[in-house]
Amino acid sequence: MFLLGLTGSIGMGKSTTGAMFAEAGCARWDADAAVHRLYGRGGAAVPAFEMHFPKSVRDGEVCRTALKSIIAEDPTALPRIEALVHPLVAEDRAEFLRNAKAEIAVLDIPLLFETGGEREMDAVACVTIPPELQAERVLARGTMTEAQFEAIRAKQMPNEQKCARSDYVIKTDTLEHARAQVQDVIRDIRRRIAHA
Repeated sequence: MFLLGLTGSIGMGKSTTGAMFAEAGCARWDADAAVHRLYGRGGAAVPAFEMHFPKSVRDGEVCRTALKSIIAEDPTALPRIEALVHPLVAEDRAEFLRNAKAEIAVLDIPLLFETGGEREMDAVACVTIPPELQAERVLARGTMTEAQFEAIRAKQMPNEQKCARSDYVIKTDTLEHARAQVQDVIRDIRRRIAHA
């Protein structure tokens, strides 16, 4: 199975592009969705959070708002949270790969380069748009302020660097353009598989 890492900064259209790969017959695993499953009621992360961060668990699930407060108040909290969550996310991904039937698996991981995950991939595709369109898209969601958006952007590797380190760059300026590039990437990967 060919592993394609799909990455890109906030608001670049990664989820939409990931869905296009899935529609084209690729198996797709989404890191953010995995975290939601792990944090949800009955999720594998809940018992660990009950033990280490009891204030973060409400109604049987991990509350992201409570986690944000804990991280803001305690500078040591984030690495401890990551130490709990990362192995569970890795297990979720391994389970997905064991059961995936497609010849191409797309692993949608926002912080792929930041965590060194690109080393586990056969290739990486990065989604991109100009920074002003990125800001416009994120702020249009109405879920965060400009300051919160800038804080997230500051934590992520610069877009130009991600694009330079990727095997494929997908411009998500329009849905049609993105879909055409997804088809090109799949064709190229199938050619690579055939010549392997």
